[in-house]
This record gives sequence, C-alpha cells and structure tokens, in this order.
Amino acid sequence: MILTITMNPSIDISYPLATFQLDTVNRVTNVRKTAGGKGLNVTRILKQLDTEVVASGLIGGFLGEEIKKDLDENQIPHDFQPISGETRNCIAVLHEGKQTEILESGPVISPKEATQFLQHFQQLAKKADILSISGSLPAGLPVDFYSQMLTVCKEKPVILDCSGDALKAVLKGKVKPKLIKPNTEELADLLGGKVSSNLDELMAALKEPLFEGIEWIVVSMGAQGAFAKHFDTFYRVTIPKIEVVNPVGSGDATVAGLTAAIEAGLSDEAILTQGNVLGMLNAQEATTGRVALAHYQKLADKIQVEKVGGTGNERKKSLYQTTV
Repeated sequence: MILTITMNPSIDISYPLATFQLDTVNRVTNVRKTAGGKGLNVTRILKQLDTEVVASGLIGGFLGEEIKKDLDENQIPHDFQPISGETRNCIAVLHEGKQTEILESGPVISPKEATQFLQHFQQLAKKADILSISGSLPAGLPVDFYSQMLTVCKEKPVILDCSGDALKAVLKGKVKPKLIKPNTEELADLLGGKVSSNLDELMAALKEPLFEGIEWIVVSMGAQGAFAKHFDTFYRVTIPKIEVVNPVGSGDATVAGLTAAIEAGLSDEAILTQGNVLGMLNAQEATTGRVALAHYQKLADKIQVEKVGGTGNERKKSLYQTTV
C-alpha cells in the first residue's frame, strides 16, 4: 500500500481565460474545482494506475468536508487527522499561455494538533509499503516537521517532494528520504547559487555533501526533461515536445509515477520513464491529476533515458508498457 500525505490540502480552482485583465471584471465559463494540494494530486494519479493507495494529512472545516466528499466520490480511501482550522482554497488563472496562482496560506496548526497527527501518522505508516509526502507545511508547524515525520517512519521508504526551509531541514536531519525531486531553481536555492542545465554542473551539484544519504535525486527541468542520480549513477532524461493544456500538477504526476515504479521494484530506466511520461500526460489534460493512459506507450517510446558517461540509451519496459 502507498500512503500519501498532504499536510496543507486545498480546493484547487482553475480559471481558464483567453486574456486576464487587471482592475476589471474577468468572467469564467469553464471553472474546474478539485480536491487539491500536491499530495492529493499524487493520490489521484496513483488511483488511476490501480495501485492500492490511502490519502492522509490534516483537514478541517467546510472545505475539508468537500475534499473528503470528492475523494469518496472517486473511491479513494482516506484517513485524515481533523483540525479546528479551515482548509484552504488555491486558485490558478490560466491565461495567454501563462499561469498566475493565488494561494491561501491555510489554517494554523496548534501544538496539540501536531502531536496528534504524528501519533496518527505513525499508525498509518506501519501499514504502508512506501510513503509519498508532498507540498508545503501549514502555519504553526515547525520547519523540521517533515524531519520529525521521517523519524517516526524511519523503517519505511519515503518519496519527499517539498522545497525551501522544510527541505533544507530534512537534508540536515539524521533520517533521509529515499527520493527528493527538486527543480533547477529549488536546487540552486538549496546550494546557494545558480545551477544550469550543463550536465557536468548538475553532476557536481548532486555530489555535494548536503545530499549525502539520499538514494534518489530527480531534478525536474521542464521541457528539457530531467536529470537524476541513483546512488552513484547519473541519468539524463530527454522528453519529446508536447502540447501543454494545463501544467498544474504535472510534477505531482511525475512523483506518482516514480513512487509506483519504485514500489514495484522496476529498473532505474523504467522508474524514470514512468515518472516523466505521467508528468507529460497530466500536462496534456485540462483537469489536474488526470492522465490518459491510452497514450502512455506513445510517449514512453519517445523518451530517452541515458546513463551519463555510459554506452548509450538504456530504456526498459515500464510497469504499464504491456497493459496500456
């Protein structure tokens, strides 16, 4: 079973507009509202892959009940810890090929609620084979809360997708996640300097002592694909050009693919292929957290996963290659 954690979930609202005009009325005719937050995006993709998944995190108020209702309607099991605060809204305005986001900060978590969640999380983690933890921490939780969670479930592999001070605290902690997935901007922030797409620079960056103990580092590079390190082996992932409909949640779809492939014990090449294909499939859909698996193999055949310094492309069968 895969346990997904969303500490600061939301109702995600998408407003597609031909043009976005300031200081006047913008009317939207095709509004999309979904149970959101990075971890719940991961959850929905995992559900479509027919994996056994349970969603958890902190949830409260009217919007919290709406999230649970949405998950129930989609037959996604969940076991959230209730809080007294109100779950947030997150708005994405899609206009003129751009994406403008308005993100509420969300509820403030009390020390008592934090302690209760750690106890709840510990019990859930015992039942899981692998965990996927995504997104920001809500106000009130200490910056090292993810480190506390890793300590509680230290015997379990954890895929962690977060950034900023929360990720820095994890990297300085004693218990490490199995995989992290920064983009180049987040990687530069961690290292305190610029990081380009140059392969030698990326290899040098991922060899920094800060990342010691992290088995997998997958660096998202947008349209340029990805760069990854697994133990001491480096990979360059090249992806085909696609028509992007809605990029929201594509990184989360990638995390879902990586998590499911790791749980299944696939090869490095298959893990990276699956993660990147699902990210692209999500970007081709209007609805966040949705993929058309019928198109999976077409994209998988166009992805190149190369060992840097190796003897050429090494692509292996993905988990869904024979069934999609």
